[in-house]
Amino acid sequence: MKTDFDAIVIGSGLGGLECGLILAKEGWNVCVLEQDMSYGGCFQSFLRKGRYIDTGIHFVGSMGEGQILRQYFRYFGIFDRLSVIQLDQDFDSICFKTGKVYFYRHGYEDFVNSLADEFPSEKIGLQRYADKIKAIGDTIGVEVHESGRLSSGGLDYLGISAWDFICECVSDPLLRNVLAGINPLYGGKKDAANLYHHAMIAHSNIEGCYRFVGGTRQVADLLVDSINSMGGTMRNRCKVARLMADGDKIRCIETMDGERLTARYYISDMHPAVTFNMLEGVSVVKKAYRTRLNVMPDTYGLFSVYLLMRPGQFFYRNKNYYFYVKEDVWDTVMESDLRAKAMMLSMQLGGIGQRYTDVVTLMSPVSTSLFSPWLDIPRGKRSEAYGSLKSQIEQNMMLEAESCFPGLLRNVETVYSASPLTYKDYTGTPAGSAYGLLKDCRRPLMSLIPARTKLSNLLLTGQNLNVHGALGVTLTAATTCSELIGMEYLAKKIGRA
Repeated sequence: MKTDFDAIVIGSGLGGLECGLILAKEGWNVCVLEQDMSYGGCFQSFLRKGRYIDTGIHFVGSMGEGQILRQYFRYFGIFDRLSVIQLDQDFDSICFKTGKVYFYRHGYEDFVNSLADEFPSEKIGLQRYADKIKAIGDTIGVEVHESGRLSSGGLDYLGISAWDFICECVSDPLLRNVLAGINPLYGGKKDAANLYHHAMIAHSNIEGCYRFVGGTRQVADLLVDSINSMGGTMRNRCKVARLMADGDKIRCIETMDGERLTARYYISDMHPAVTFNMLEGVSVVKKAYRTRLNVMPDTYGLFSVYLLMRPGQFFYRNKNYYFYVKEDVWDTVMESDLRAKAMMLSMQLGGIGQRYTDVVTLMSPVSTSLFSPWLDIPRGKRSEAYGSLKSQIEQNMMLEAESCFPGLLRNVETVYSASPLTYKDYTGTPAGSAYGLLKDCRRPLMSLIPARTKLSNLLLTGQNLNVHGALGVTLTAATTCSELIGMEYLAKKIGRA
């Protein structure tokens, strides 16, 4: 088996697969390593009773004609083979326990007018909000790529508070919370969330929000197939144990089986703290830097409940729902009382044209500390108490969902769930954080991790570096690879694909 490569990518999350494919397209001899059986990270889908259940990605934005994620997927050569549908014009519903419901609509004019109908005195502020969100989103657009840049300066907004900006635009307390209602998509905290992350998520969804039909695994499968077709090597069940260095370079990596693999360059799609804790023989990386990575806060976790619905019983809704117990949309994290404060409800389709949903997914922010007693215990060996805890949370979330969506539970056939430890098991994120490192607008430089490291042949990629989600990770993969093949060259290839 081959053991020497141009580049080894550690981790097959979306960012790792995209880095592998970008370099393979340039003729590099690439190897992508995955510790588990399945490739794809949060794009994995698992099969239960003949139905694929999506794990971490339930929809993506910027997938319309001329929009940037579609352009990347065209560059990768996979867009035309994806099965996707655009969500309804009212693609997001922000719902409060009081019964009040507000809609996010596709297109900035409709987005502003829809909310202005509910808050007529705030239309000027809503327009100001929309103009800024669009301006930030456009900094990564197709035209920017065509000009030879991956971004035209949006990172300047990492140090600006998303909440403060919303408050500057509108004065109505309820409307402020409606505009902040998507913060669970990026693990937002009221005092830390930055405007750049908020804007990127909001802009991409307002542009064009799409759902994968038949499971998100199709993205990972197509990327893997493309890497293989270009002569790349994919290896699963291959866990890295050590990164062995000499001076300022990685000399080789050693797997848990004792095998040593070498490359000119190494790209880690793992959490930065995990990556640097694997380093041995390194003098150029200071102990203080490793300590900083280990103590930097991560985002909260997510608890997911997957409801397999009885066939032909529950109509599919082509949108997403965000339910809030209180009107303070920042108070979302489930604590020791095990009751959901906020919940996203999303539905899956098994095929185009299908009228009924196969799976309803409930996702609620949760403190990872609830699961710390089982943090170091392998899956399948956790105690009965862990199962009991999961069952309590499942029931509480299902009852809350029923109160918001009457008639839901009587159509449920089977229930599965995933705790933050499930995320930890399959993505390697410490403690099962949903979005990795918390990006803090109060300390933007402290939480900004560059792709380049102090080791000349080690680079980083993935959600911890820039923006969370499919679009953010894709942009970061391009940024990482541009360090090796040139930004202007790569940006133009993507923009003109």
